[in-house]
Amino acid sequence: MSVPVVVELSAQQTHPLRRAVLRFDTPTKEVVFAEDTWPGAVHLGLLVDDELVATSSWVPRQLDGDDSSLAVQLRGMATARSLQGSGFGGLLLEAGCERFAETGVRLVWARARDAALAFYLRHGFEAVGEGFLDAATQLPHHLVVRHLTLEQPAGEQQTGARRDGR
Repeated sequence: MSVPVVVELSAQQTHPLRRAVLRFDTPTKEVVFAEDTWPGAVHLGLLVDDELVATSSWVPRQLDGDDSSLAVQLRGMATARSLQGSGFGGLLLEAGCERFAETGVRLVWARARDAALAFYLRHGFEAVGEGFLDAATQLPHHLVVRHLTLEQPAGEQQTGARRDGR
């Protein structure tokens, strides 16, 4: 198995994995997010042996009620179902957090499925407030936040992945 490589993707390149992972068991099969084309939106993927195994989308967006820091919303975090628990999703998450910390972003937030809550907590996120039922998926979610610093990663692991400009 080759070293995982973090790459920048187009929004469209994230769609097959989003559909297979995030929409296989939901009432909606829609995987296009309005924010996909916002200025500053970045889509990252993790390639292993030239296969796309994880995707994430990062959208410059303040968290409601927090104007104090530069923030980014994480959306569409998906790891191939057969590889969940392998650490690949964590590698991609940490690479994205590191990338945005280096640009001055101090807060990453997401609307995390409860089924994935332990994953986010392991990577330095905190659940905030009461859970809610997501309108699109009809699945329980929580708001999660992670404060970023340049000095040290908050998650449990360093990236261990190579960055590639492809």
